[in-house]
Amino acid sequence: MPRYKLTIEYDGTPFCGWQRQADRMSVQQALEEAVERFSGEVVTSQAAGRTDAGVHALGQVAHIDLSKDWDPFRIREAMNYHLRAFPVVIVECEAVGTEFEARFSAIARHYEYRILTRRAPPALERNQVWHVPKPLDVDAMHAAAQRILGRHDFTTFRSSECQAKSPIRTLDVFEVTGDNEVIAVTASARSFLHHQVRSMVGALKLVGEGKWSPDDFRAALDAADRSRCGGMAPSSGLYLTGVDYP
Repeated sequence: MPRYKLTIEYDGTPFCGWQRQADRMSVQQALEEAVERFSGEVVTSQAAGRTDAGVHALGQVAHIDLSKDWDPFRIREAMNYHLRAFPVVIVECEAVGTEFEARFSAIARHYEYRILTRRAPPALERNQVWHVPKPLDVDAMHAAAQRILGRHDFTTFRSSECQAKSPIRTLDVFEVTGDNEVIAVTASARSFLHHQVRSMVGALKLVGEGKWSPDDFRAALDAADRSRCGGMAPSSGLYLTGVDYP
């Protein structure tokens, strides 16, 4: 059965997240219904990351299986036609071998979190950034971020509903850059725990405000206690920017 790799861009604002739910539209449902409309086949797609409600993607990856060979160009064009009602676009479609799995073949996932720190709220990016209407100390935030690179128990920054078997993860990249108005927090790892990036960014905001020091940030990690998290950033500023494969 032919398998196809899809690279997907979407605005997560109107969706309940990636994964299908009974009572709200998901990105997965929109995508699978588009496949059914052009091919007549009911498929189940698998994604590299099951993003939460309101989280966006610039480079989400999913795969689908179809019963016959299709030109990948035709799949992309047909799906985009049937996705016109939603803020979802298939950027690329590639034929891949059946050994490829969007989730389990991934060797790295990359996220970016965007913070707007000007006094005036955003108009065009209302659901695309976290609006924090005061300056944040970018250098202190970056210094704190460097304190938790590597392999650790990330229980503090893990959702209480996380279903991962272990809280141990290896954080390969965690950087904070920006100026007096726009801040970007980038994070890369093979995999992340549920709410890990948003929880880490929420704690970094406390560092940026001067309420925590970089040492406090590291101490929160070492506590391995969710109650030490310090708050979670909203979903609106988070983007899955890319997924790496061998």
